[in-house]
Amino acid sequence: METVALQFKLPLLAVSLLFLPFLMATDFKYCDKEGNYVVKVSGIDISPNPVVRGKPATFTISASTGQAISGGEAIIDVSYFGVHIHRETHPLCEETSCPVAVGNFVLSHNQVLPGFTPPGSYTLKMTLLGDGASQLTCISFDFKIGFGTSGSSVSDT
Repeated sequence: METVALQFKLPLLAVSLLFLPFLMATDFKYCDKEGNYVVKVSGIDISPNPVVRGKPATFTISASTGQAISGGEAIIDVSYFGVHIHRETHPLCEETSCPVAVGNFVLSHNQVLPGFTPPGSYTLKMTLLGDGASQLTCISFDFKIGFGTSGSSVSDT
């Protein structure tokens, strides 16, 4: 009886592990539903999820492009319960390897949020601009900051 149960559980566990990345994927939406963006986003992964105050968090965005991209900017706007609280701009080539060739690529942003960052629901809006300020894409997605902290430090690292 125990052997039969084990034979049933192992395949079920294996199948569950295959779908785990899809279950943890973050939903996103394009800023303009009618927009014909050069960069198409296929998925977002946030690690850890929820984000922990005072600890490194990585936002990884899988995307593809129909044209080569030599540079530009990534503009990140953050809202807390609908109120805009933060904006930062990064050279696109700091977030991904440039030049970006036609096809699939990954954009990765690392951030350490201060220990005093309030827990709760946040919305991140990311706009990618190419050289010449042409909009390559614009997406938004929600993420949560948990109640954990890094310890005694309250400095913005």
